[in-house]
Amino acid sequence: MTPAPVPAILRADCDEKHARLRQAFGEAGLELPAGGDFEEQLRLVLAFSDFAAESLVRDPALLAGLQAAGLLDRPAGPGELAARLDVFLQETPDAENLALRLRRFRRREMVRIAWRDLAGLADLAETTGDLSDLAEACLDQSLAFLHRRQCADFGPPLHADGTPMGLVVLALGKLGARELNFSSDIDLIFAYPAAGETAAGRGELTHEEFFTRLGRSLIQVLGRSDAEGQVFRVDLRLRPFGENGPVVLSFDAMEQYYQEQGRDWERYA
Repeated sequence: MTPAPVPAILRADCDEKHARLRQAFGEAGLELPAGGDFEEQLRLVLAFSDFAAESLVRDPALLAGLQAAGLLDRPAGPGELAARLDVFLQETPDAENLALRLRRFRRREMVRIAWRDLAGLADLAETTGDLSDLAEACLDQSLAFLHRRQCADFGPPLHADGTPMGLVVLALGKLGARELNFSSDIDLIFAYPAAGETAAGRGELTHEEFFTRLGRSLIQVLGRSDAEGQVFRVDLRLRPFGENGPVVLSFDAMEQYYQEQGRDWERYA
């Protein structure tokens, strides 16, 4: 598919961004990829996305890596994005480094998704599906990492039969519908199965305390912002009792809320 030309009104800005990108590639000792429809695709991306343009100028190796791996030319397969993140997070030492790696991975994937969208290589379903897959992968793998670390500190939360207990994360809004866009936050609700106390670790916690700590840690890792941006903004205002409610609820407490106080739209969601 031959990309559409850059509109005349955007050409001067596009030329300036293109010159900056060539300079950045030269300073990094890299050669700007070329050939086929790549040049026209690049110009469209630079013209229509300041985020992508700034990301590529700041880190020319990002574009070189995506192009060399062929990731700009084809859609991601089922589970591929999560598998790439798993490799990216190997040997992550702590939560601070986890947050940094997630932000870098998210920037890389957002550039890839934006490229395919703006170059006309992906339809709306692929774009929103990829963005939703990205959010889910970041959620799943950061939650698993944080849960392991917290179990090591305080002991694991267990069901009555001794099996491990985990935090349940419910996605509402655009993520719940797999319709995430480039500027979306993610609407979440946190729940845990049952009351109890953690097994012996550095210090016992009630399950409510354990999962409240875990939920807050997850929000911090995903929402922390620096020069790399942030992973995703997390919005918990749709949880039971809204902003005044606890960060997490047990299944029993959540069921009671929806039966006795939940509004119609909450039950439908």
